Amino acid sequence: MTESEQVDLARESPGWRFYLQEKILVVFFLGFSGGLPFPLVYATLTAWLNDAGLQKSTISTFAWIGFAYAFKFLWSPLVDRLELPILTRRLGRRRAWLLLSQISIGISLVALSGVNPALATGAFALVAIVVAFSSATQDMAIDAYRIECAEDEMQALLAAAYQYGYRISIIVGGAGALYIADFVSWEIAYQCMAACMVIGVGTTLLCKEPTVPETAETIGHIFDGGFVPWFKASVVGPFVDFFDRYGTFALTMLAFIALFRISDYVLGILANPFYLDIGFTKSQIASVAKLYGLWVALFGIAGGGWAVIKFGQSKTLIAAATLIATTNLFFAVLAYTGPNIWALVATISFDNFAQGFSGTVFIAYLSSLTNVSFTATQYALFSSLSVFFGKLIAGYSGDVQELVGYVGFFVYAAALGIPSIILAIVVVRHTPAENRNDHD
Repeated sequence: MTESEQVDLARESPGWRFYLQEKILVVFFLGFSGGLPFPLVYATLTAWLNDAGLQKSTISTFAWIGFAYAFKFLWSPLVDRLELPILTRRLGRRRAWLLLSQISIGISLVALSGVNPALATGAFALVAIVVAFSSATQDMAIDAYRIECAEDEMQALLAAAYQYGYRISIIVGGAGALYIADFVSWEIAYQCMAACMVIGVGTTLLCKEPTVPETAETIGHIFDGGFVPWFKASVVGPFVDFFDRYGTFALTMLAFIALFRISDYVLGILANPFYLDIGFTKSQIASVAKLYGLWVALFGIAGGGWAVIKFGQSKTLIAAATLIATTNLFFAVLAYTGPNIWALVATISFDNFAQGFSGTVFIAYLSSLTNVSFTATQYALFSSLSVFFGKLIAGYSGDVQELVGYVGFFVYAAALGIPSIILAIVVVRHTPAENRNDHD
């Protein structure tokens, strides 16, 4: 039975064994490894900086560490083509880069735990950049592995599996780190997070290298025939291929990708400082915003995977863009209510469902645009665009908040999502039917 037939069967009468296929479980655990470093250089990191007494305007500039994710396409051709000594021969192209990046993340997290952000802010930022760089490299290897290990028909399911693992690790790196920091210290919290990277290392060592049809772009070693031919094939080629397939409309598609999550990033950098400022404790944040939020996000992830299979990408893409923008308004209400635990529960319920739902839908959409001849490079381009403008503008979130207050800031963040909704409608209307995966 082909993967396409398996997905059709799952759509009609899914059984639990279908969702325990080896490749789905592998992507789940790789998702855990991929998500763990993100809060440790983003939301969790800002809580540490807030505790250290740094100003909001300084804290928000740490959002620019995320440029490591935004510019990862610059070294993505290396992940696609560069053979690592010993590792590539023993593990294969994708697993070699996975292992290298995972070990680098673990070591740099331990190093970060030994730096005091109040006394050595510059050194702290430098080590955090190394964590983000290693994490971005791991993301490219995971994305390439996920796309190459299954046919297009399974990408929504694999996106959901990835999101499940990712979200669980976000809780470990968010709630878990906050609990440890609250009862022990930030230093121990980050050392414990470094130890959790063992899960990713173990998965990489035990999983199978994906097999893809060899093409002119995937055969050979890096720089074969000289640098210029390699540069054309590995760096220019992926961009040319994308524009060859979609023409000038590719620019509109790239604009949509760039703006899809902008309101989420702008708000997210100040979420934890906001909770602390209005009176919630770190344990309350961990319990509601992180642990309870995990279950809501998992429900949203499942909803996103089901919606793509049931209704296709067109309707779900528009719904996802709308949810991301509108649910940010719940934070404005929370700013009025103050430290009301039920208001926090309501806010987290809507926001985390939207994040889970939209994450699955968006990953499936980006995967459908990728040519397996340039898997890591093209997906890196798409995912880099999806974070670049969000991270850039998020760097000024603290300045906007100090100028207009929290309520005005959250309205501003929601308004930034309007262009994404408009572009989602445009993209859906102009995308060829065969690329939308629509069905009745």
